[in-house]
Amino acid sequence: MSTSWADSAAADNNAASGSSNINVTGVASHPARSTYVPPHLRNRPPTSEPPFSSHSAPPSDNDRIGYGGSTSGSRPGGSRPDYGRQGYGSGGRGGGGWNSRGGGWDRGREREVNPFGNDDVNEEAERAFDEQESTGINFDAYEDIPVETSGENVAPPVNTFAEIDLGEALNLNIRRCKYVKPTPVQRHAIPISLAGRDLMACAQTGSGKTAAFCFPIISGIIRGQFERPPGYRTVYPLALILSPTRELSMQIHEEARKFSYQTGVKVVVAYGGAPINQQLRELERGVDILVATPGRLVDLLERARVSLEMIRYLALDEADRMLDMGFEPQIRKIVEQMDMPPPGLRQTLLFSATFPKEIQRLASDFLSNYIFLAVGRVGSSTDLIVQRVEFVHDSDKRSHLMDLLHAQMTNGIHGKQSLTLVFVETKKGADALEHWLYTSGFHATTIHGDRTQQEREQALRSFKSGNTPILVATDVAARGLDIPHVAHVVNFDLPN
Repeated sequence: MSTSWADSAAADNNAASGSSNINVTGVASHPARSTYVPPHLRNRPPTSEPPFSSHSAPPSDNDRIGYGGSTSGSRPGGSRPDYGRQGYGSGGRGGGGWNSRGGGWDRGREREVNPFGNDDVNEEAERAFDEQESTGINFDAYEDIPVETSGENVAPPVNTFAEIDLGEALNLNIRRCKYVKPTPVQRHAIPISLAGRDLMACAQTGSGKTAAFCFPIISGIIRGQFERPPGYRTVYPLALILSPTRELSMQIHEEARKFSYQTGVKVVVAYGGAPINQQLRELERGVDILVATPGRLVDLLERARVSLEMIRYLALDEADRMLDMGFEPQIRKIVEQMDMPPPGLRQTLLFSATFPKEIQRLASDFLSNYIFLAVGRVGSSTDLIVQRVEFVHDSDKRSHLMDLLHAQMTNGIHGKQSLTLVFVETKKGADALEHWLYTSGFHATTIHGDRTQQEREQALRSFKSGNTPILVATDVAARGLDIPHVAHVVNFDLPN
């Protein structure tokens, strides 16, 4: 081979706004063994030389996300300072009991000047806006993305957010988020949704579809007059957003919380793998928009803690993936067998990356006189991404990966490790590779299906912040996540 993997890393790092995607294939063999350190011993001061003397071990105060943790928690992964606080991961903020809403939306909004109940939460929300960057896809380079629409009386697209009447509070939050111009899916989907039409949209992850369905929903709730039944244990959300995974639900919740800041609209998230009691308490404080996974929502409905009687907006995100994961029975039960209003009385927005026959049947059953929107593949192979395929023996994969990581540190900004996402095939393989990276002196963490929800949340936060710049993941766990500033993607195991 004429050019080695490490030799190309410097050129990849110097590409402006670019990233690299590296596939490594090889002949299967048993991975090399390394000295195992039990998780509960990894935070203690070293008593001997590190196993790899040529590399500097991570400092003990890093606590290696997901394995060592601080001594403040007995569960693997330690404890994160903000985990378990009101509103993080398990529900929206806002304070105030459900009965204090008084039934009328206008009256509740007049009393609720600031939906964030205390100064600490208010400061945290402001900090979230301050840290928000215009990350992700450079849409200036995608002006020629093909967009197709079909249906009757399709609303014309817009070119700027200023052309859209979303309301003063929501427009302010859009500016706070530093959204400069609508993405292709937003240019078409938002006017269609504001016109009250049902929508079936084919759009890829990272195309801006979260804002495309959140903006019209929040705007409609702000402007609407809704008289909901009084209830102590049962809550009556006005909008329901279904997504396939916990991580995607949390991601949608965080985005919707930013968009609805200081609008009086309360956003709550509910998903499996986390204590239900905390989520119930968040629901009892009031909910306008409920973001949920199908399994947890069915549980809440069967407990009679959530009623869909007042749903006016239904959004299904990554519908094709929900069907792939076997959620169709739960989705149909939620939409067709519970107390949700029928098509025509609710507005339904269905987003999917593909449009197979199963999705077509779902659209015909759930949507009424809908408009079909197809946005060309965004973020596919472009000049912004350098792709390399290198064939190596399985026994050499780790050494090639180490060469790349060292080259990144040498040529990176201030000698720091750039964000690197490493995909492996199995959960066991993810843990083994992460352990090897750790013992080799690299800050790394993992995300896969066997990790607890707390560990997964902590791993994602640590990776995004750069504290552990290497994330080893299985494709199932990481699919659908929007992680900005990733410089390198390594397919350590070639996808099947």
